[in-house]
Amino acid sequence: MLNILLMIILIIIIFIIILLFIGLKLVFIYEKTGPELKGCLKILILKKIKVYSLDFPKTEESEKDTESEEESEDDEKRDVKKILKLAKPCLDDFKEFLRSFVRCIKVKKMDNHLIFGLDSYADTAKYIGYIWSLLIIVNEAHKNARLTAEPSFNGSIFDGKGDNELDINILKLIPAAIRLILKKEVRTLIKGVRNG
Repeated sequence: MLNILLMIILIIIIFIIILLFIGLKLVFIYEKTGPELKGCLKILILKKIKVYSLDFPKTEESEKDTESEEESEDDEKRDVKKILKLAKPCLDDFKEFLRSFVRCIKVKKMDNHLIFGLDSYADTAKYIGYIWSLLIIVNEAHKNARLTAEPSFNGSIFDGKGDNELDINILKLIPAAIRLILKKEVRTLIKGVRNG
């Protein structure tokens, strides 16, 4: 019996190590046309097994759930000034964590298209020029990025569609997360947020 239990524990540990080494895959697909936004967010482990999926627009049932959650959050008013005061000493630690987080992300696919327009033709041309110059920099910086934009001279419009895939290496992120949590100011912030 003890041997079977040890084998099960060993298998679980090996699975966790493989999961940490291979990491997670995030897939975000969307399409915005006018006020309507459709899409989905998927989280996959071992790059194949879906563990979480969020489709939007949400169904009526899930909208009722979010409305009840918002009402309960309104009931639990938090002192925002106090939380901001606690967060101020942690900003440098959070910046370092974000740098580490960015290093753990590998962009597999970033395919986005933007349709942009304003009421004024001149303003549309001016801002689409800015957008194109920014997109050129991003597309040149990353081989898997394919960001495009087109102007629309039919009034004010901000539509788009995209298909994005990110791989996150959790194993590289663990030391940064541990360093962040070991900071006294961060632990104080977490306690302050939990206590309200």
